[in-house]
Amino acid sequence: MLNIAIDGPAGAGKSTVAKMLAKNLNIVYLDTGAMYRGVAYYVIQKGVDPASESAVIPLLDGIQMDILYENGMQKVMICGDNVTPFIREHNISMAASTVSKIPAVRIKLVELQREIAAKTPCVLDGRDIGSYVLPDAPYKFYMTATPEERAKRRHLELMQKGVNISYQAVLDDITARDYQDSNRAFAPLKATEDAIIIDTTDLTPEQTAEQIMKKVCS
Repeated sequence: MLNIAIDGPAGAGKSTVAKMLAKNLNIVYLDTGAMYRGVAYYVIQKGVDPASESAVIPLLDGIQMDILYENGMQKVMICGDNVTPFIREHNISMAASTVSKIPAVRIKLVELQREIAAKTPCVLDGRDIGSYVLPDAPYKFYMTATPEERAKRRHLELMQKGVNISYQAVLDDITARDYQDSNRAFAPLKATEDAIIIDTTDLTPEQTAEQIMKKVCS
């Protein structure tokens, strides 16, 4: 099965490149980060602190998540509702990182991710795809960039969406997420020994995708 695992910190360009690869290879793009954002959104809507494991776990059985594809775009459905328009809000980013530290949350979503990857050629991006979700994936890549460059990209993205936030606030958030994602006890962010590391600081998404395509198609 053609499965491509792309890991890396926030703002490295994983999702943009993964979408390009999926389109070029005519396979599915599975945005695993959106799945964690969906859980974070659900938890917050229930008035629960994403950091409270004892409060979050009882909610998991009530989360019926479905991943749909329409016109090549992924939609995250929770309990029949399309939550995709709401999960990219800035406050959901840190909440998703926080809730993903809870092992029960990761186990629930990883099961779904593995089911999809086992029957569908796809590109997956996240924090622990190559190390935990699909350790046997034939192609593994780890994308990174300097915190400053990643914050610059994310700040521009948010400003284009009309979100009024300072660059420094975004940089602080990126730094905090890096530490939290890399230091969680269960399935932390890391580059596996067999992953190809790509520093995207001075690369465009197109250049990064081209590098990966050469490896996959060689």
